[in-house]
Amino acid sequence: MKLKPLIFFFVLIINSLKAQYYNLPNDYFFSIFTEKKLAEINDNIHTNLKPYIPFFSKKYLYVTDSHSVYKNSSLSKFIFLNHAIKIESPTEKFKLQLDPILNLEMGKDFADSLNNKLYTNTRGFIGSGQVGDKVYFESMFVENQSFFPNYINSNAKLNLVIPGQGRWKSFNGGGYDYAFSSGFVSIQASKNFNIQFGHGKHKIGAGYRSLLLSDNSFNYPYARFTQQWFKGKMQYTTIYAVLMNLVPASLIQLPNTERLFQKKAASFHYLSLNITKSINLGFFQGTMWQVGDKKNQQNLSWQYFNPIIYSNLAAYNLNHTNNVLIGTDIKIKLSNKLNTYGQIMLDDISDTSKIGKSWGYQLGLNYFDALGINNLFFQIEYNAVMGSSYKSPTNIVSDQSFTHYNQTLAFGPGIGTELVALTDYRWRRFFLSMKYNYLIKEIDLKTKSNTTNFNAKIGYLINPSYNLSFSIGINYHSQNFYNFSVLNNQTNYVYFSFKTNLYNQYYDF
Repeated sequence: MKLKPLIFFFVLIINSLKAQYYNLPNDYFFSIFTEKKLAEINDNIHTNLKPYIPFFSKKYLYVTDSHSVYKNSSLSKFIFLNHAIKIESPTEKFKLQLDPILNLEMGKDFADSLNNKLYTNTRGFIGSGQVGDKVYFESMFVENQSFFPNYINSNAKLNLVIPGQGRWKSFNGGGYDYAFSSGFVSIQASKNFNIQFGHGKHKIGAGYRSLLLSDNSFNYPYARFTQQWFKGKMQYTTIYAVLMNLVPASLIQLPNTERLFQKKAASFHYLSLNITKSINLGFFQGTMWQVGDKKNQQNLSWQYFNPIIYSNLAAYNLNHTNNVLIGTDIKIKLSNKLNTYGQIMLDDISDTSKIGKSWGYQLGLNYFDALGINNLFFQIEYNAVMGSSYKSPTNIVSDQSFTHYNQTLAFGPGIGTELVALTDYRWRRFFLSMKYNYLIKEIDLKTKSNTTNFNAKIGYLINPSYNLSFSIGINYHSQNFYNFSVLNNQTNYVYFSFKTNLYNQYYDF
């Protein structure tokens, strides 16, 4: 059989198709172009719950700009523009795309006197497809080996997980071996009703952080039901999830069996209202239900399946064994280029609780094409979380906190305040991204710390379809403990990477 015609036909099929983004809570800087386009739309779209559901509007499908200089040949399109593999049936009833996930990163921490080797080696794949006009599916798997800077290394050992990426095994004397996967099936049951089943995570809000539900922690199994009403002005979402505490599920572990961890159920309700074309208001309720028994079985009451928002608040209040957290968020469109946003979170505000008042708020502003400069983005945000927010009520022993895999489901840095500023500039495919965080964290009642994070990178976007880029950057981290100067630590990590930036990695804590 002659291979040349087959190869030519295969390449022709691949390069005749348009790019489509992957439906993740995407890397923050990668998603800026999508958010910029959505900010320019005067329509009933809902942008404060991610990942988006493209079935409700094709306007969610925007992909970062791909420049015409790479459209001259099939080979240049393959390298610089299109997905690695993309197949579409002649009737367009079936579509499939596959791409590699890579992170080949090496660097040096100039503040490390031991001169430890630092690198990350990530290999994996991501794929998605569509069957007809009602079913969309997606799957991702990655395998990693990493040697981290000291502050990330300490966090991984303390929490037993790589931040946001799951449990690890020791690798080559001081390194970490870890893998994770995600995937889902999305079914458009009717014009205004979508059902998803999968393993992944969600994010609520317009900010860099979320005080309600964030993609800060590890993936989890979930079922998501989303409805739209009143010509799209109202969107209502219910998410049922199974989370995990990294404690043994039973007192006795059978020989030659994998260790099982304690499960807990969670339900999240989010109501998004487009009050006007410029104002979006959201209402949130999250409930952490009882953990599994000694056989790791969960005996859930019928209220777990109750889809009505704030009904759990009425039934259990904010200091019940079934741990309830509520909140609201707002986004105001000042212009097509300038948005302001905020959140309020209430966990436990009772005066009788030993925990004290636990609540938080967020204020922020994002600015697209800032100062009239095309593709210059700026954002500033302030977050404050008080008391012992997200923790279990005081009257129970088991861990029913708003956590998963030893990480909070919402505000990642923990109790305290944070100022974060981000900027990003794109010229053709060259980019400059910077992020600054200043945190004042409450370690306990007697100990506080202030932490400075600064990350800057300059690079070149090779392929926008799966955000493959080359970059050189610096990650500066400094943490100072009040009254404990001996424990102060600093990181000056300089690195270069060849990376598929598709999902967020939060190392600024």
